[in-house]
Amino acid sequence: MSSTAESQLQEIDVSMLKHWLDRGEAVLIDVREPTEYASEHIPGARLMPLSAFDPSKLMPLTDKRIVLQCQSGNRSTQAAQKMLAAGFDQVAHLQGGLPTWKAAGYKTEVNKNAPISMFRQVQIVAGSLVLIGTVLGAWISPWFLLLSGLVGTGLAFAGITNTCAMAMLLAKLPYNRRAVHTGNMIF
Repeated sequence: MSSTAESQLQEIDVSMLKHWLDRGEAVLIDVREPTEYASEHIPGARLMPLSAFDPSKLMPLTDKRIVLQCQSGNRSTQAAQKMLAAGFDQVAHLQGGLPTWKAAGYKTEVNKNAPISMFRQVQIVAGSLVLIGTVLGAWISPWFLLLSGLVGTGLAFAGITNTCAMAMLLAKLPYNRRAVHTGNMIF
């Protein structure tokens, strides 16, 4: 096998993942954040969020194939690169993430009591701050319009850098920290 990272990173489809899981040949690692995992995940998936991803914690699992999975495939690719840099010979990740699993008709574990997704939380907070800034700017003082401008700047920065400071702050709230039963976490 070539030593390039591209040849070591295997992108698999849902039918291959299902086959490996049914035969007990693979361990599925979900690299999404705890609130995302808590609301819905593939049965048997273990959680190791990309924000706290530590490839050394996966070393004891190397007797099976390790397959990474996220929402779209982007975070699992980033986690795979970390594993390859840490010395793993081969890493697989699910092409298209959770939506492709669901589109194939495979079941997921859904928790209706889980906190709403981080993306929706950011939308609610950012939208509320823009609305408050606009209303206060129109009725109290135009200086309050700066709040709306700052939120817009923050959202643009988040889109450009793929780093959302508001999401990082919201993730620290107690209801988001308690979102996952620790039995499925790898830490």
